[in-house]
Amino acid sequence: MSRRHYDFVIVGGGSAGSALANRLSADPGTSVLVLEAGHSDFRWDPLIHMPAALSMPIGNPRYDWRYSSEPEPHMNGRRVYHARGKVLGGSSSINGMIFQRGNPLDYERWAADPGMQSWDYAHCLPYFKRMETCTAGADAWRGGEGPLVLERGPAANPLFDAFFAAAIQAGYPRTDDVNGYRQEGFAPFDRNVRRGRRYSAARAYLHPVMHRPNLTVRTLAFVKRIVFEGQRAVGVECVQYKGVPATISAGEVILCGGAINTPQLLQLSGVGPANVLQPLGVPMVVDLPGVGANLQDHLEVYVQYACREPVAVNPHIGWLRKLGVGAQWLFLRSGIGATNHFEGGGFCRSNDDVDYPNLMFHFLPMAIRYDGTAPTQGPGYQVHVGPMYSDARGSVQIRSSDPRQPPALQFNYLSTDQDRREWVEAIRVARRILNQPAMAEFNGGEISPGPGVASDEAILDWVRRDAETALHPTCTAKMGTGPDAVLDPDSMRVHGLNGLRVVDASAFPYVPNGNTYAPTMMVAEKSADLILGNTPLPAATTPFFRLRDGSPLYPPGDPRNSSGASS
Repeated sequence: MSRRHYDFVIVGGGSAGSALANRLSADPGTSVLVLEAGHSDFRWDPLIHMPAALSMPIGNPRYDWRYSSEPEPHMNGRRVYHARGKVLGGSSSINGMIFQRGNPLDYERWAADPGMQSWDYAHCLPYFKRMETCTAGADAWRGGEGPLVLERGPAANPLFDAFFAAAIQAGYPRTDDVNGYRQEGFAPFDRNVRRGRRYSAARAYLHPVMHRPNLTVRTLAFVKRIVFEGQRAVGVECVQYKGVPATISAGEVILCGGAINTPQLLQLSGVGPANVLQPLGVPMVVDLPGVGANLQDHLEVYVQYACREPVAVNPHIGWLRKLGVGAQWLFLRSGIGATNHFEGGGFCRSNDDVDYPNLMFHFLPMAIRYDGTAPTQGPGYQVHVGPMYSDARGSVQIRSSDPRQPPALQFNYLSTDQDRREWVEAIRVARRILNQPAMAEFNGGEISPGPGVASDEAILDWVRRDAETALHPTCTAKMGTGPDAVLDPDSMRVHGLNGLRVVDASAFPYVPNGNTYAPTMMVAEKSADLILGNTPLPAATTPFFRLRDGSPLYPPGDPRNSSGASS
């Protein structure tokens, strides 16, 4: 066994781990080690770096942990496949590259929990801005000097214009920027694509600083457990390349494995609910019932239509054409291969009871599932849609003390009245938009679920059979001060322990309204200051849209407010 000491050992070289490694190693007097179970995100690997190849790593054990849920009791006992990144950059190296912060009121909700006052929108916004360079332009809401360069989807396919116009016809507004003053509305999306290549967290944060002598990154390093001396974490046990065991000593251990791997490792190390760990023979370090509890996710479906005009992207192309697409991307970084296709969509409310949008739409100018399969040989288009803040709660629990055995995942999709109500509303809103006059020239009829799926129960039955995860697991080691909380919000330390912190999406108390990559990066940026003892960035006084407060549709002072513009 080898043994070496580092000031910080970061377990997981994914989204949060990459950002933390950059910020913590900025001090040359601090030694930082990153341990990543997967391999490197080699620059020559097109399955990672070609944006349009995003479906190809999913299910491939070289890139994907390949989790599946337990039989879901409210989805006909079906197991739901759940891809997670097993490569440097984590899920940011295999995701859809959509960049959405969530709604400002998400963070007001976070801050309403005991002890969470410093996680409101005013305190989070400066960190969102610090991490990004928004190529569409910096302003009071968007950053212009951060490591994460964001391109705005061109949404040039005529189907996007028709979709945005249809949303307006259905009664939903346009917005300038879903990450700006007003999330509610429809618009082109920001994406983690730069010059035709995926721009993952590893590429933005980690690779530019790999030369630092105080930063070490080890791939193919599988961490088995955290080593404790009493109530203090003092290192980790891991298996390195070719099965070489190692014990690594640390001043602090920081878990960045995500909402599945982090609670799994905590439980394997004796940190978690005693009623789960003791029957498995795991020596207890501290009884924390919240570890692995509170699991939240977004479920989604594909509402698909055939396209009458030859403008949709047809995924069913021959190998000769595919070679041409690949060559154009390889040599010019352009063409179909250079886009993630998720170039626009929007957020809206499905009922008048909610204070801010509860539905998210991703529009694609093709009909295809996330795994690359398609329902028809012909061209089509689709929306990905689903409720954003379901009150369903699940869990992550280890099955044994063997770290190689995947944990049991139970999401409990469709288990609540709210969830079922909003699912019916989501499909009806999607149909209302997609059947507006603006889409008429393209509308070749609904493919999925199909016009026969009309009643509330028929819709729910189809969702049970067809829905997939949006791959947004969160909240399994949440911040807070209550009995079910795991992390101190002011330090990210695990309650009851020293030398151990968690910084990833498991720290969220509630899943945000949108894709979860951007909030994860914000948490990492803010946590870096907390860990280093830096003075936090000053809270912002920037306004944002609040429906119930009678906020203007556009930022205060915008002349469109007085002109009566509605879109």
